[in-house]
Amino acid sequence: MCAAFESMIALRYLRARREEGFISVIALFSLVGIALGVATLIVVLSVMNGVRGELINSIIGLEGHVTVYSNTGGIADYQKLSGDIGKIPGVEMALPKVEGQIMASHNGVAGGAMITAFRAQDIDKKSLLVKKIEASELESYKRGEGVIIGKRLAEKMRLNIGDDVLLISPEGRATIAGLMPRVKAYNVVGTFELGMFAYDSALIIMPFEEAQVYFKLRDNGADNATSIEITSDNPDKAREIADQVANKLGAGYRVYDWKSSNNHIFQAVLVQRNVMFLILMLIILVASFNIISSLIMLVREKGQDIAILRTMGASSASVMRIFFMCGASVGVIGTFIGMLLGLLIAFNTENIQLWLESMMGHKLFSAELYFLSHLPSKVDYSEVVMVLLFSLMLSFLATIYPARRAAKLNPAEALRYE
Repeated sequence: MCAAFESMIALRYLRARREEGFISVIALFSLVGIALGVATLIVVLSVMNGVRGELINSIIGLEGHVTVYSNTGGIADYQKLSGDIGKIPGVEMALPKVEGQIMASHNGVAGGAMITAFRAQDIDKKSLLVKKIEASELESYKRGEGVIIGKRLAEKMRLNIGDDVLLISPEGRATIAGLMPRVKAYNVVGTFELGMFAYDSALIIMPFEEAQVYFKLRDNGADNATSIEITSDNPDKAREIADQVANKLGAGYRVYDWKSSNNHIFQAVLVQRNVMFLILMLIILVASFNIISSLIMLVREKGQDIAILRTMGASSASVMRIFFMCGASVGVIGTFIGMLLGLLIAFNTENIQLWLESMMGHKLFSAELYFLSHLPSKVDYSEVVMVLLFSLMLSFLATIYPARRAAKLNPAEALRYE
C-alpha cells in the first residue's frame, strides 16, 4: 500500500497543473535531452564499430593477418617456406605474392599505385577480392591476359576494360643516357570495388609471373617473391602467429602482423571513438542537471503538500521516495526511448544515408576523407547496456539531492504563513 500511495502521488506531481506548467516543460526537456543523448551515443558507437570492422575486413581480407619479408630482397625459396609456415598450428594458408609501388598513366592522367600479384591457383583463396570481380574477368586474369584495377582508379584515368594502362617503375635500368625507368603497357581485363578508398583508387592486381618479370624477380634464372602472406584461423591471434613464424624462419626475415602494420589507422579510429563518447556523454549529463532543477522547483512548489503529507503520517523516507520516483521516471523513460531510437537508426544507417543522399543530390560521405564509400554500423549490445546503465545512474544520482531536500522539509515552517 505504501508503494502504491507513493507511486500515485509521484504520478500526480508529474502531471503538472497549469500553474506548474513551466516545471513540466523543464522535465520534458530533460526527458528529450536524455533520449537524444542515449540515441546519439548508441548510433555513434555502432558506426565507429562498423567502420573499424570494415577496415579490419578489408585490410586482412586483402593483406592477410601476418606478412613475411626477406631482409635481402626477394624470397627465393617461397614455395618451401609457404609449405613450412602452413604447418604451424593456427595457420590456415600461406600464399606467396609480389608487390611493389609504381606510377600508372593513361589519357594524360598519372598517379601512384600499388601492384599486388597472386598465383593463378591462389587468387581464388582471396574471397574478399574474388567476389568483387566478374567471373569472366577473373578467368582472363588467371590466363595472364592482363591486369585488374580498382574501380576508382579506372574512373580517374578514364580507363575501360580492354584499354591499356602504362605502368612506370621507379627502379630503372642503367643506359649510356642515364637511368631509364621501366615502362610497360598492360591490358585492363577487369575492375573491382572493395568499398575502401585506399584500395579502390590505387591497387592493381597483376598475374604473378608477369609481376616477377616486371620487378626483375626472375633475372638470371631466379624465381623470387617479395613476401609471403599468412592467414590464421583467428585474426586476434595474429601477434602470436607472427612470433611463431619469426622463431621458425630465423634472423633473415621480417615478420609483421596486421595490427602493427596498420596501427596508425586503428589508433585514429579509437581516439575518435573515445572523444565522441566523452562529448556525447555531456548531453546526458546536461539533461541530468535539468532533472535536478525541475525537481528543486517542484519541491518548492509542493512545500505545502509535503507538510500536509507529513502531518498525516507520511515519513520523511516516503516523501523522499515520492520525489525520487518523479525524477527517476523522467530518466528511465528518456533512457529507454533513446535506446529504441538509437537501435532503430543504428540498424538502418545505410538506408538513411541513401535517403539523405537522394534528398540532397550529392554524396553525404566522401570516400577520399572517410576511407569508406558507405556508412557501416555494427551494434555491440554490451556497449548498449553500458550506455543504458550510465544514463540510468546519472538520472538516479540527479534525483538524490532534491528528494533529500524534500524529505528534510519542516512541516511547521511550510505551514507557518498559511
